[in-house]
Order: sequence, then structure tokens, then C-alpha cells
Amino acid sequence: MAAGHIRLQDAYGRRHLLGLGVSDPATAQHAGHPYRPLADMGGYLDQLDRAPAPLPPAERLMAALGPKMTELAGRRTAGVHPFMVTPEYSAVARKQLGDGPLVAPYQAVVLERDPGRARTAAREFVGVFLGMDHYTRSLRRQGFTEEDLTGGGSDRLIDSVVAWGDVETIGERVSAHHQAGADHVCLHVVGAGPGMPLPQWRELASLIS
Repeated sequence: MAAGHIRLQDAYGRRHLLGLGVSDPATAQHAGHPYRPLADMGGYLDQLDRAPAPLPPAERLMAALGPKMTELAGRRTAGVHPFMVTPEYSAVARKQLGDGPLVAPYQAVVLERDPGRARTAAREFVGVFLGMDHYTRSLRRQGFTEEDLTGGGSDRLIDSVVAWGDVETIGERVSAHHQAGADHVCLHVVGAGPGMPLPQWRELASLIS
């Protein structure tokens, strides 16, 4: 990974930021490996530090969710790229990390004004992750209940972790993350069908400032 990172940096003007994550207990069990996220990630960061071409902490980012992993990310990487989180989570992460480390939350978006169609598309995407323990634990820490986590996700959950509506409405969610302390918000268009969602990307481009 360190060698590949250097090749990409050299080829594309040092634009590459390496993302790191620890997956989930079920995947680790399937691979015949004990699930020790904090220890294993710390060990992997040690290996990146000792590589023939070390990967600088400022050029790696962690998909941290829990407080201990977030603390590790703040000490040993550029910051965090958390998945399926709310602006309130961004505020908590910023408070824990303080000034300096990057807070770059992932934000799923559905460019659809109709609530029924928008939530259906959002549930089709979110539902699979509600069967993964580390994501449900994260959502519980964010204040969601068991009722929110069933049936593909309650309207409250869906509306909180997926931004849907027109570009202006989605822009309000992006602004909420920034106001909470996020440095960058990574948008992922869902529910657009197969292929690259080029029309949606073009619409959302107006949010870039």
C-alpha cells in the first residue's frame, strides 16, 4: 500500500489520500482472523511507518467511528472519514479531535423531491449496513434506537443519515456538517440506477465553493 501510494502521488501531483478501515466482525471471522480493530489498525500504521517508502501520516485517513479509533486517527493520520453519520456526529468528532485533524464525513444523497421515492432509494442502500454490527453500534451511539434500526431504517434514521430532496436541500445538510466542524463533506449519489450518475454530479457541482 505504501509503495502504491507513492506511485499515485508521483503520477498525479500528490493528490492521493490513502483511506484505511478495519471492516467488521463478521468479515474478520469469515477470513479466520480475530476482530481486534484498534490493535490491528495500530499495527498496520506501524508497518506503513516502517515501509521502505514510509507513508506520511498527513497522507492517510481513517474510516473511524468509535471514540477510541477516532483518537488513534487523530494521533497517527490526517483525520477521519466516518460513514453514515449526522452533523451532530461531526460536531462530536471535531470536539474530540480539536483543531487540526481532518473531519471529512461521508454523506449519501438522493436527488429526489418525492419523500416516498427518496426514502425507498435510501433504504435500499442503507438496509444492508443495518445488518453490520459496527455500523449499528455507531448509530446507537448517535442516539438511534432499536426501532430506528429495523425494517430498513425508520424515517427518522433515513432522513438523518441520507440527504434527499433538491440541490438546495442537500446543500443545507452539507452546510450543517461544515457548521459542526467538518472540513470536507464527501457526497455519494445513491438511487440513480446503474452507471455513473453524471447528471446528478453536474447538479451537485453547484454546491462546490
